[in-house]
Amino acid sequence: MTGNANGGPLAGVRVVDLTTVVVGPICTRTLADYGADVIKVEAPGGDLLRTMAEGSRHPGMSGKFINFNRNKRSIVLDLKKPEGHAALLRLIGRADVFVSNVRPEALARAGLDHASLAEKNPRLIHCSILAFGRGGRYFNRPAYDPVVQSLSGVAGTLARATGDPRFVPMVMSDHVSGLIAAQCIGFALYRREKTGKGEAIDVPMLENMTSFVASEHLGAMTFDPPVGPSGDGRLLSPDYRPLPTKDGYITVRPNTNAQAFAFFDAIGRPELKTDPRFDSAASRTRNAKAYFQVQREGLCSRTTDEWVELFDKVDVPAARYNSIDDLLTDPHLKDVGFFKEENHPSEGKIRRTKLANTFSGGARQEEGHAPLMGQHTREVLAEAGYSSGEIDKLLAAGAVQEGTIRQ
Repeated sequence: MTGNANGGPLAGVRVVDLTTVVVGPICTRTLADYGADVIKVEAPGGDLLRTMAEGSRHPGMSGKFINFNRNKRSIVLDLKKPEGHAALLRLIGRADVFVSNVRPEALARAGLDHASLAEKNPRLIHCSILAFGRGGRYFNRPAYDPVVQSLSGVAGTLARATGDPRFVPMVMSDHVSGLIAAQCIGFALYRREKTGKGEAIDVPMLENMTSFVASEHLGAMTFDPPVGPSGDGRLLSPDYRPLPTKDGYITVRPNTNAQAFAFFDAIGRPELKTDPRFDSAASRTRNAKAYFQVQREGLCSRTTDEWVELFDKVDVPAARYNSIDDLLTDPHLKDVGFFKEENHPSEGKIRRTKLANTFSGGARQEEGHAPLMGQHTREVLAEAGYSSGEIDKLLAAGAVQEGTIRQ
């Protein structure tokens, strides 16, 4: 894979990626998946995700790292050495985008803040993914996804639903914030096309996740004074989950009158169509607890497959419940070829997901495997103008490191 053969809507965009773990890598993987040339800059110890995640065949290549870092090139720079720092500045000087999830004060000390970098590259899009926004008392504190889930009210929604504060068992704040960062970079690139100027972007995780929770659950407290309690009662119900069938679980979501009335007919309760608790969307929302109870009681009489077939015929939104492992055999995902097998040059046979979204204008022409640490160091430095002899000197000084494909 080379920097000029990517294809996709972001073809020709060069990204210097100084991020680790999940929130930054999901942002830059998104950019890479859609054609950007992403140069992943790693410290001598490598991205923490290489080793902290469970499941690997070889040290430094965990399954989670592989999934979050495809289509990127890796270079190892020791930024504590002047030569390594100078190499990073040279890479950024010829880049379109610089992304980091380093805390801002540390970034500024290293001369990697937007003001410093824009002097030499005024077209640079500088994106900082922050735990907390500037101006607040939490700014510059360290944080990982659970801290943000706790502060933003995500854990609080689960407490309202289950009685116990819990985290979503995915690094949801990282995923959401990383994808928003990729979105913001796209917006900034579009504006640069019109103005010719780069800009700085801050993407604070707490504020983004709080916006998600508040948009969903502020509800009656939107008004001053409030006209009722916060929270969407349907979403916070303990029965807002897959419900038991005769042999497993199913999720059914009849929202419109047509869907709800078809559901009542399907479970043999047609009289509920004229029940004042359930005869409109508003009444079903007000009586969400009773509505869920009707669903729970009605779904026990048939198997999951029987219900799915029946609800499909009457156009009621429904689906079987998939465990994590079930995803690999889901018939729809098989139809679209969502999981595909391939041979990683160092890790052997692996399973990976395809790009979920398509563009009629074309996709990335060449897909790259998640790199070994420093696999592309020499290649990237050569593209930046370093001679072979200069690269050898950098390697000898320990300012850069290179990796090789294991046989």
